[in-house]
Amino acid sequence: MVYMLLGKGFEEIETVASLDVLRRAGIDVSTVALTDDLLVSGGHGITVKADITIGQLDFDSMEMLVLPGGGGGVKSISCAPAAMELINRTRQAEKPIAAICAAPSLLVETGILDGRKVVCHPSVNDVVCSAGALLQSDLTVVRDGSLITGKAAGYAIEFGLVLVAFLRGSETAEHLSKVVSP
Repeated sequence: MVYMLLGKGFEEIETVASLDVLRRAGIDVSTVALTDDLLVSGGHGITVKADITIGQLDFDSMEMLVLPGGGGGVKSISCAPAAMELINRTRQAEKPIAAICAAPSLLVETGILDGRKVVCHPSVNDVVCSAGALLQSDLTVVRDGSLITGKAAGYAIEFGLVLVAFLRGSETAEHLSKVVSP
């Protein structure tokens, strides 16, 4: 199971596009609300009904944790102790983590960024670099081991395809890219 955290103010394109790509690949994905309210508003006024709450998440079944960006969503996650505990626990268990746009900044305190190649939204470059990350600003999606990062909303489909390649192989991602890309 892949879990995708939805903090209030999340970036809708990054969330829905990568979620759609993952589900088209047959990957089980649950969107996760940070509170008991399953309705989560994105940064541009689009409300999404999450599949589960963070209290319902089954950590043992988790294949990957996905963190969409959006300034409000990232702030919501950073202010939610259960979400930050989940991120730290995921890191400690060495489970894969994917973060796009501003979301790599949520990984600063985990130590996972130190010496790792990453990409993120330019607005958080300094924060991410302060954690020892090796910024790859000329790229759009970067995979460094079990850490996958994406630059911004415009690359959400590519980000989703890299997640599919990681979870189900490059052949599956290549086949799917013919359906979702021009």
